[in-house]
Amino acid sequence: MARLMVLGLLKLKPMSGYEIQQILLKSHSDEWAGILPGSIYHALKKMEKEKLVEIDSIEQTGNRSKAIYKITEQGEVAFHDLLIESFQVSSVHLPSNLYTGLSFIEHLEKEQIVHSLKIQLVLLEQQLHQQKLGIKEKRKYMPLDPVTEMLFENVFQQYELQLQLIKNLIAHYEGL
Repeated sequence: MARLMVLGLLKLKPMSGYEIQQILLKSHSDEWAGILPGSIYHALKKMEKEKLVEIDSIEQTGNRSKAIYKITEQGEVAFHDLLIESFQVSSVHLPSNLYTGLSFIEHLEKEQIVHSLKIQLVLLEQQLHQQKLGIKEKRKYMPLDPVTEMLFENVFQQYELQLQLIKNLIAHYEGL
């Protein structure tokens, strides 16, 4: 996923690794895309060796210098292939940790279950809030096309669906 994201962003314009990292962090794309911010530099170096990206320029700021990368023709081909591939793999990822835990929930006391589910509820609410801040941040930098708007709406709905399950589980176990 990091390769597709980096190549896609470099198709927009040449950028430094730091700039790519900041775009992902500010828009919270790093969360839904499953990309660790630190992996950007590793991905860039690896793709540079594979000739998918190359250094466009070196910018000097005081004693520091930063490489500005651009996508190559080979990178364009790789981007296209990765993009096609992204539509051909399952897009549903079930919350396997939660589902596995629920399979053995009878081994916990009711209070432990409710407490743990409330922690999950707070975590999901915080993540949803961050995602909503992310779309606001992204709108500051660029107008969002209808597909991106749909993508964010789907992310919000996924969180809402999961939140409802957790709330129902809490109500169920508090009612026992």
